[in-house]
Amino acid sequence: MTSFISRYIISAALVVGLVVGVEEVRADDIAGPVETDSTQTEKSKGFNVADFIFEHVGDSYEWHILTVNGHHISIPLPIILYSRTSGLQVFLSNKFHNSTRTYKGFKWEDEGKYAGKIVQLNSAGEVDDANPLPLNFSITKNVLTIFMLGIFLCWLFISIAKQYKKRPNSAPTGIQNMLEPIVLFVRDEIALPSLGEKQYQRFMPFLLTLFFFIWFANMLGLIPIFPGGANVTGNIAVTMVLAVFTFVVITVNGNKHYWKDIFNAPGVPWFLKLPIPIMPLVEIMGMFTKPIVLMVRLFANILAGHMVGIVFMSLIFIFAGMKFWLGYVAAPISLIFSIFMTALELLVALIQAYVFTLLSAIYIGMATTEHE
Repeated sequence: MTSFISRYIISAALVVGLVVGVEEVRADDIAGPVETDSTQTEKSKGFNVADFIFEHVGDSYEWHILTVNGHHISIPLPIILYSRTSGLQVFLSNKFHNSTRTYKGFKWEDEGKYAGKIVQLNSAGEVDDANPLPLNFSITKNVLTIFMLGIFLCWLFISIAKQYKKRPNSAPTGIQNMLEPIVLFVRDEIALPSLGEKQYQRFMPFLLTLFFFIWFANMLGLIPIFPGGANVTGNIAVTMVLAVFTFVVITVNGNKHYWKDIFNAPGVPWFLKLPIPIMPLVEIMGMFTKPIVLMVRLFANILAGHMVGIVFMSLIFIFAGMKFWLGYVAAPISLIFSIFMTALELLVALIQAYVFTLLSAIYIGMATTEHE
């Protein structure tokens, strides 16, 4: 049964890889008379697809819940800044909710070079060219989600471990019964084939952490309401850190055969090693391309899935902007495609956790397997 599941997941992974680019072009922007303030105001009221997409997939210093009659209801998050001039500053992001978007000599930029970032202002109220960006340790939406997810996973698996300790010879029940097959799947279909019976137990905690963190983060990203909706694994900084963890595990645990194959691979002609170390350079590059592949694969697939789903929903507003009644025509079609994409993303959420964990296990196995 598990081998069937493995073959099914690998086959389904082949359908993943959608990349969508969206660009809004208006005829008035290409040619036409000079726009007045009133014209610009009318255009600003139009639906901007790009802004709508990036607002939903991007990170933020506050957690937007909903909008009622033009009033945004959000959860303010802690802003933690360190400036060379004013030192450590800690306050909530709602302090920026004023006409100038400034507070205590800092500004939350909405546009320009530093759009979306918090900049430091000089005495004239302008961006300080000498030190425009303070050290920023703020708790963003993605960071808060990672904290919540970490706490939840610790609580979940510690409670399950206590159940095993209390009833070691009893059949699992409840959440323990639901997660045990998944843990066994990671062990039997990922860890054992990639690492071997002698050492798979050493890396099982790391592999299980990767799998459940990525899977649960992917699933949370599909929930449109708090505490879901954060695009954690669709953020390349998050996937980079996950890939760096795998790189560190590989580098620290690599045995002598692993390093010998990198710097002095057997069976390779000497002229590929001396006087120009071509093969060692290729192998060293391979050390870094492996985590890069992990980083980009997870980031691109999750981000593309979110963007495609949002684009389908945007079609309603795009057609309604052309003719109001076209919005009603496009709504059922957009809804059907959105439901399909959501169902596909549920599958992709699991597939990407499986692929990232499997590739990490394979790379670790390549570096730690003993050669006879």
